Amino acid sequence: MRMTRAKYCLGQVVRHRKHPFRGVIFDVDPQFNNTEEWYQAIPEDSRPAKEQPFYHLLAENEQSFYVAYVSEQNLVADYSGEPVDHPDIPELFGPFEDGHYPLHVQLN
Repeated sequence: MRMTRAKYCLGQVVRHRKHPFRGVIFDVDPQFNNTEEWYQAIPEDSRPAKEQPFYHLLAENEQSFYVAYVSEQNLVADYSGEPVDHPDIPELFGPFEDGHYPLHVQLN
């Protein structure tokens, strides 16, 4: 198994490269760790490689809040300095400061 180092860290605010949403990273898988059904539902021409980090995000767009699972290749750092308003953020993170959210709980 190839070891992969995550580019982004817990509490970091990121944006999706192709879709209009942003979020806060709350967990990272070193490689794809979701169902094959979920993976196959992605159109083949935009399906990411499984051998890269995948990030769990507390995500938001203009219409809603949700949890997203996104490959590293589809994320970019968000330098807007704007907080994310997802309602579950206070359960995992402290207040937004210097462009990120500090963890205030221990995750596995």
